[in-house]
Amino acid sequence: MGKAGGGKGRPDLLRARLERGMTQEEAADAVGVAVGTWGRWERSEQGIRPHSRRKIAAVFEAEAEEVEQWIEGWALGETSSWPVAEYGDTSTAASVKSAALLWRYEMDESRRHLLTALPFVPSVLAGWITAWNYSDPPQAVAQRGNRRTVGQADIDRINEARKVFSNLDDQFGAGLVRPTVVRYLDTTVTPLLRGRYDDQVGSALMSAAAGMTWLAGWTAFDLNQHGQAQQHFGQALRLAKTGNDPLTGVWILVTMTSQALHLEQAALAVWLARAAADTARRAQASPHVMALMLTKQAWATAMQSGAAETHDRHGAKQVERLLVEAERAYAQGTIDRDPAWIARYDEAEFKAQIGRCWSLLGEHRRAADCAEAAVAEFGNRFPRSAQRNRLHTAEAYLGMGELEQSLAAARAAIPATKALTSARSTDLIRQFADRLEPYRGSMMVREFRDHLNHELAA
Repeated sequence: MGKAGGGKGRPDLLRARLERGMTQEEAADAVGVAVGTWGRWERSEQGIRPHSRRKIAAVFEAEAEEVEQWIEGWALGETSSWPVAEYGDTSTAASVKSAALLWRYEMDESRRHLLTALPFVPSVLAGWITAWNYSDPPQAVAQRGNRRTVGQADIDRINEARKVFSNLDDQFGAGLVRPTVVRYLDTTVTPLLRGRYDDQVGSALMSAAAGMTWLAGWTAFDLNQHGQAQQHFGQALRLAKTGNDPLTGVWILVTMTSQALHLEQAALAVWLARAAADTARRAQASPHVMALMLTKQAWATAMQSGAAETHDRHGAKQVERLLVEAERAYAQGTIDRDPAWIARYDEAEFKAQIGRCWSLLGEHRRAADCAEAAVAEFGNRFPRSAQRNRLHTAEAYLGMGELEQSLAAARAAIPATKALTSARSTDLIRQFADRLEPYRGSMMVREFRDHLNHELAA
């Protein structure tokens, strides 16, 4: 993915410069950066922000996809993933048509099966991010005609419905709520998007639709339907661009980062986290939003460096610096400009994410403290989050060699695992059980595994 500090450089960017007969000094001057910066770009020692990528595209007279290939090391190419999107077209008509088609496929039993079976395809995701970074929102969002008039009350109902569905998802897992979410998108949101509205209402409508589409993606993610989730996240990002709503875009990019982390796609997670942070900075996001960006970057960086196994002190220090910045930003508290979605990122969630970073650095005592504090604060409000952090506590104790405490924490996560309709939650506890293999001779481990298998089979 052309990551900074990867040691392999960006040979395609170097080749593109040489093909145009330019020296590093000439290229740097044309793009408006120091020659040292250009050199670090070619050596892959420094990330390249979206505005600089756009300048490179203009100076080198290249398409956005080509520039992304030079920098990140991927090509869009052909894919069997559906739908094949016109990534760069953010017009209202194109965004509405694409989103409505996806939701209609969700309601068709035979086509829904195809969506469910889609693999996670990084090159498809790359197309969405390229469009997000390079394309401009439409100058006008309004739709005319003789269809029903859409007003703010309609938008408020979409947002309220999403909150209700999100609360159900938090309590019971995605399996219960997802069919209702996609039906709502098809039967309620599609007719509104095809209605009549002015620019102001249209922008707000696109943001509301993006939020509900995000939930369709999130619930697919929770059910381990990762290609399907990817399609919805991409559509949500496109709707946010059409509505010129960068903060909703940040929310979606953060969730894409979470998916990449779950799939252990570390380089992809670093790239997504950086895109989210760059968008947040351009939007002058609030301190709590920036704290979330920094923790996601720290998590992705910790996974990529593998510091716990490699003892990479440079990578560890980079993660620690990001965590310090995140804590400072979070300490500034909430402000009036906080987007509504950041409320879910409360102190419990902040501690939970900090704990994951410490775990990846091999700091198991600190990871356990964070996870236990998160469990105490989640309580009965967010059973899935509490279950996940009980397992993180168990992993941390296992890392410290405290087998009995580890099994006690994991055993406490079993009732919630049974109650939740969440494939991801079940996978997490199964993965923990697999990590017990070095202790398979222990009576405690055999009893735990037998108990787990009995409870999940019941």
